[in-house]
Amino acid sequence: MSFAQSVLAPWALIFTSLLSLGVVVWALWRRPWQALLEDTALQHRWLGATLAVVLMWQLRAQAVDWLTLHLVFTVLMTLVFKAPLALISNVLINIAMVVIGRNEWTLLGANVLVTGIVPAAIIGTVWRLVDRRLPDNLMVFLFACGFFGAALATLGAGLAAVLLIIVAGTDPNAIYLAQEYARFLPLLMPSEAFITGMLLSILLVYHPNWVATFNDHRYIDMQ
Repeated sequence: MSFAQSVLAPWALIFTSLLSLGVVVWALWRRPWQALLEDTALQHRWLGATLAVVLMWQLRAQAVDWLTLHLVFTVLMTLVFKAPLALISNVLINIAMVVIGRNEWTLLGANVLVTGIVPAAIIGTVWRLVDRRLPDNLMVFLFACGFFGAALATLGAGLAAVLLIIVAGTDPNAIYLAQEYARFLPLLMPSEAFITGMLLSILLVYHPNWVATFNDHRYIDMQ
């Protein structure tokens, strides 16, 4: 989901822009382009995945003018490429949405926060817990990160969007609709979780080395 038209107060737009900018600077500080320069195949996979997500974001439902519902794929991008590259990809995707006229440019920071930073932070936390606390098992990784992690990240992103509207909304009708919309967030979780889990399972079966957060020697060879 993402904001299409601004119903946020100016201070909220500035705050979300600065917060998103700070996280993007952190992602760039991690120098993710070094891996891209060293691996031509990774370049192709990352650019291809980014373009595919741009196309998938065109499949959207828009019940109100200011909010659109669509699959985000940030969880899958984070698991496959890790957070820095996934966040840079998310920024490029949101810029593409602005360029083609889908979203307003003033909402770039808010959209990066809702569709990129929050889901990436949640799945990053889940992955760390799975990596350190749970047994080294392929199915544990798949279900905990691919399905449960994607569902939890979708819920977190939706709550972040609703909270932004409630706290900083300038339209009383939008605030009311956001509160009503919050009740339906659990209905959005299964779709993102199913698609993410299905695509992740395909990658783990045929190309486990493509998933940067997955150690095939640890989860497969050592079993």
